[in-house]
Amino acid sequence: MSLEDQVQQLATPIANELSIEILNVVMDGGSRSRLVKVIVDRRGGVSSDELVRISRGLSLQMDVEDVVVGKYHLEVTTPGFDWHLQNQADFDRYLGDWLKIVQENPPAIEGENLGLDGDAFSVRDEKGVVHRFGVKDVVKVTRAINWKAISKAQKKK
Repeated sequence: MSLEDQVQQLATPIANELSIEILNVVMDGGSRSRLVKVIVDRRGGVSSDELVRISRGLSLQMDVEDVVVGKYHLEVTTPGFDWHLQNQADFDRYLGDWLKIVQENPPAIEGENLGLDGDAFSVRDEKGVVHRFGVKDVVKVTRAINWKAISKAQKKK
């Protein structure tokens, strides 16, 4: 079993208790010190207190199980806006969020995530036009900020 799998196995009960999903575990660094990065999220986001709870619990478990030999730095974080949406869980987690779709030939298209259906997903752009894309036909799909909607909301205040 890989180190990443061992860390995920230890983190899963802690994350499950908080209804948080573990998206990825990444190990980096050399023999002196390793970075153990655990990426977590859920629909609606994860609070900093919850990140701390996972980090503390996982750190204790890792030390008891002696998973990483030597020094390590544990980082428990959310994926951020640059997380590439790729599967049903990703599209479900960010349903209704504003997405940026990067294609081989620009320009990129932005719109509201209407969800993934099979191997294709749909977004509604700011003009209300629905666009459909095959997951394998795009370079990258990430969350974005709809600055026009924010600007409109600010003007109404």
